[in-house]
Order: sequence, then C-alpha cells, then structure tokens
Amino acid sequence: MARQNATKKSNGGNLGFEADLFKTADKLRGNMEPSDYKHVALGLIFLKYISDAFEARHQALLTEDPAAAEDRDEYLAENVFWVPKEARWSHLQANAKKPTIGTLIDDAMRAIEKENESLKGVLPKDYARPALNKVMLGELIDLISGIALNEDGDKSKDILGRVYEYFLGQFAGAEGKRGGEFYTPRSVVRVLVEMLEPYTGRVYDPCCGSGGMFVQSDKFVQEHGGRIGDIAIYGQESNYTTWRLCKMNLAVRGIDADIRWNNEGSFHKDELRDLKADFILANPPFNVSDWGGERLRDDVRWQFGVPPVGNANYAWLQHIHHHLAPNGIAGVVLANGSMSSNQSGEGEIRKAMLEADVVDCMVALPGQLFYSTQIPACLWILAKGRNNGLVKKTKLRDRRGQVLFIDARSMGVMVDRTRRELTDEEIKKIADTYHAWRGEKDAGEYVDVPGFCKSATLDEIRRHDYVLTPGRYVGAAAQEDDGEPFEVKMARLAAQWRKQRAEAARLDAAIEANLEALGFSTPR
Repeated sequence: MARQNATKKSNGGNLGFEADLFKTADKLRGNMEPSDYKHVALGLIFLKYISDAFEARHQALLTEDPAAAEDRDEYLAENVFWVPKEARWSHLQANAKKPTIGTLIDDAMRAIEKENESLKGVLPKDYARPALNKVMLGELIDLISGIALNEDGDKSKDILGRVYEYFLGQFAGAEGKRGGEFYTPRSVVRVLVEMLEPYTGRVYDPCCGSGGMFVQSDKFVQEHGGRIGDIAIYGQESNYTTWRLCKMNLAVRGIDADIRWNNEGSFHKDELRDLKADFILANPPFNVSDWGGERLRDDVRWQFGVPPVGNANYAWLQHIHHHLAPNGIAGVVLANGSMSSNQSGEGEIRKAMLEADVVDCMVALPGQLFYSTQIPACLWILAKGRNNGLVKKTKLRDRRGQVLFIDARSMGVMVDRTRRELTDEEIKKIADTYHAWRGEKDAGEYVDVPGFCKSATLDEIRRHDYVLTPGRYVGAAAQEDDGEPFEVKMARLAAQWRKQRAEAARLDAAIEANLEALGFSTPR
C-alpha cells in the first residue's frame, strides 16, 4: 500500500516516477524472463490506458447526453476504444486477489479485441497459463492502478504513455541484444526527429519495431505547436510480436497509424508499394546477411546499383530512397561500415548516390548507444529536391554538390556500465548545426567547426574515393590557447620529462636490486 500511495503522490509529475515504478514492477517479476514479463506488464498498462480513456469519455457523455454514452460512434469519433463492462479496469482491480484473475484478464483482452477491429490479434491473452504467478498478477494490478489516479483524461493518457514507453526501454535493456530488435534508444530517435522536423505530411518507417520513431515524431509536432492530425503515419514490421507491441504503443499514445505486418518483410512484400513519404525514419538491423537478396536481383528500387546478397545495408538505403516524395527527407541509422565499405559493389552504389546528389548529411555517433550491438553507428540523411526542399513551407537553400559531415563520436554521457546517451544539449547542437547548414529561416549562419562539422564539396568527397566517414573531413578540434608562451611551455615540459625519466631510472634500479636479492640477477 505504501508503494501505491507514493505512486499516487507522484502521478508522473517528475522524471523519477517511471524509474521508481519500473523498479517496483521488476521486483514482482521474480524469476520470470524479461522477454516474457514484458508482455505481462505492458499488456496490463495498455488495458489500464484504454479503460481510463473509455471511462473519461463515458463520464463526459453522461453529463452531456446519457443516451450518447452507449453510442460506440461517439467513442470512435474521439479515437477512444469501446471497452465492455467485464473488460474495464475497475472490474479487474476489484478481482485482483482472486485465483481466477488470469482468466479474467484473458477474457477482458478477448472482449476488447472482439469490440475493436483494429486490435484484433494484437493483445496478449495468456495470463491464465499455470506458470504465471497469480499473486504477482494481483500485485501488479494494484501497482498499475496507482498510475495517473485522479488525473483527467488527457493527463492520464500522457502519463500512461510515458510509462509504457519507459517500460519498453527498460525491457530492451534487460533483454540486451534481443531488446535492440524492437527498440531504438530514445536519444538516437530524438536526434533523427529533431534533424528532420516532421511537422506535417506522411511519416514512414519500413522496419518500425515498437514504434518509437512515430511516438517521437508525434511529440515533436505537439511540442512545436502542430496538431496530432498533421502527420499521417505508416509502417511495416516483419516480427509479429514486435508488431503487436507497436500497435499497443501507438494506441497508448492515441496515435492513429497504418502499421502493416507480414513475415516476409519490406524487401519481399512491400505492403506500402505506392507510398511516397515526406519523412522516413528508420533503424534497420545492421549488416543483415540473410535478407534474401539473391531473389531480388532485378528490382525497380535498386536505382543506384544492385545491393550485395551478403549485406542488406544498401538495400535499405535504396528501398528508403525509393519511397521518398519529391521533396522528401530520410534519416537512417546504419553501421559505420556502410560509410566506407567497398565490398561486393557497395562502394559503387555509394558513389552513384553521391553523384546523384541524394546524400545530404552524415553523422558519426558515439559508441555504446545501443542495447543490441557494440558496433559503432552513423546516421545517413538522404534528401530529394536538394535544390530547395521545404520546412514549414519555407524554402531551403540549394545544397547540391555539398554534403554536411558531423562528428559526434565524443558526445554522450554514460547512464550505466554499458550504455551511453546523448544529452538534450548535444541533440540540439547536432540538429541546430544541420538546420543552419541547410538554410532554415531563423536557424543562424552555418560555419565549419574543426573536429565537429564540415560542409564538404563533391570534389573533396571524390578525392577521398567517396568514403563518407566524418572524421576524414572535419579535421582535428582547435586547441584553445592557454596563454602560456611557447618558450616557457617547452622549458616546463622538458624539465618535467627529465624529472620523469630520472624517476623511471630510479624505479628500474630498485626493481633490479630486488630481483637480484631474490636470486634472479641479470644473466651476463
């Protein structure tokens, strides 16, 4: 009960709330694997969300017109799911301590799917399985009941959305490599979103995982004065379990989206074949060798060259470029090797892309950002219509024949033993540099910064054999003048070196004497 009261008090008002909640939920997990517990916890948070949203709308309708409170269309119009009585959170909370709670949850999930076509096949329905501890389930329901208690509809939705997103990230960390398959670290997503600025239009992710790119894009629109309806969201995912997580993640955020699933994936069954997107944000799996490329040797998407069968990186880049609208822009997370590899014709494809003027910017990221891999990563920013392009109906400058290079490898702070995150200030610095370079209104004047950013011409890139590693272009960071005259500094450093050399000689002699005393004198 103390935990629940603490939760009520916080109600999501501070950043520590989600972390405290997750720690408590994780203790309830016991010996269950994070990959299994993830679906148990996230399914219940989702159930609480749609029940809260329904109850808020239900109460509002009862006040306005009691007859309308039973009209499902009134809920659909507000993007609220219809929740039958037996599926409402209050019913589950009242029965949380009963041994039949698992069956009641499964029945609730089935009832919701039956009443809401878009959720068919999405919700977890195995809470009644014997291996699942029913006492733990009851305690988890009690814990989740305290989230957003006594908050109004919009505030409640926001808090539950934050909790769902935070839990997704924490489960990704707990699962390690497998977690990276469904979750892109939030700071990486935010860099892409802040750089691309998806204010309005069609947003697409061909390998959307649990939907983090869409959640951040939607947040961006709202934070910059836009409306939720200003962007239309499209995605595809080949992993069925991950697709279900994505559908719930977006529903918890109140985001309407067209997310397709098939187990063949975007290369072999392009569900959105005719889509031309204004913004594409993607984090494809790195260096995939078994993508079935031998069956796709002749494809309209390979505009710049046939990608090698042993690595899908350049297949992803070309698939994404193919789906861009005439003024569209894309941000793609790939392994660093994609910037310089010449294996199996990749260098020729990269050359063709550069000569066709579709590469706008390259960002080298710091290591240890990802749950799934220690492979260093980079961002490719691709753009069509680089002679202008638009941001909020403002024309950008002509960037043809130039590529911006940003070296962010020294950025980030360690958040635990193994993982790094980019700070808000660092994300802003990267995005602001890009905005100034492409000539956005009120973005300031762009200047090269040694060691950080460089606007390179195509001729310079040709001289580097079309290698796109930012470190080759940005040079070394300028050293600050410390005000010490050169002669004084050299005299000081020379004296320091001689002192250290004398100390080293003394230590060598002492070690030699100790060895001789032990009978290990130097052979003559």
